[in-house]
Amino acid sequence: MGSKLKICGTEPESIVDGRGFRYVVFTQGCPHHCPGCHNPQSHDFEGGKWVDIDDLFTEICENPLLKGVTFSGGEPFCQPKPLVELAEKIHGRKLDLTVFTGYPYEELSARHDPDTDALLRAADVLIDGPFLLEQKDLTLVFRGSRNQRVIDMNRTRAAGEIVLDDVE
Repeated sequence: MGSKLKICGTEPESIVDGRGFRYVVFTQGCPHHCPGCHNPQSHDFEGGKWVDIDDLFTEICENPLLKGVTFSGGEPFCQPKPLVELAEKIHGRKLDLTVFTGYPYEELSARHDPDTDALLRAADVLIDGPFLLEQKDLTLVFRGSRNQRVIDMNRTRAAGEIVLDDVE
């Protein structure tokens, strides 16, 4: 048995939560409570269900057409340690990882928390920032409001500064 992760649910076949055909893990618990959130049932830290990381990974591996996995929420950075364990398995299968967060990248980096840092290192793409209803834009790719950024984490690490992913 692997570590446990509290989730709101999963979407085994998504094309809207990152590039390509993806498996999405919706974590349970979110401190942001963004007005207009598309997933408000994921906010309550007492809700959801516990799943075993190994069982979740087995489900992911059942679909040979996947390009990658997306961690969404809830807020993934409220449970970084089990997500890092799952991310290592995902990368072992040569799948990419997109992580959504309501926190700005700079705030996560400034934490200097080993588990947060490990999840940032595991992410190939980070979509950061809270959903802002007043900046809602349905024409955006992979995000809901104009303040949110799609960050290419591999290029960001190489450059030592934020490099946005050209998703338009």
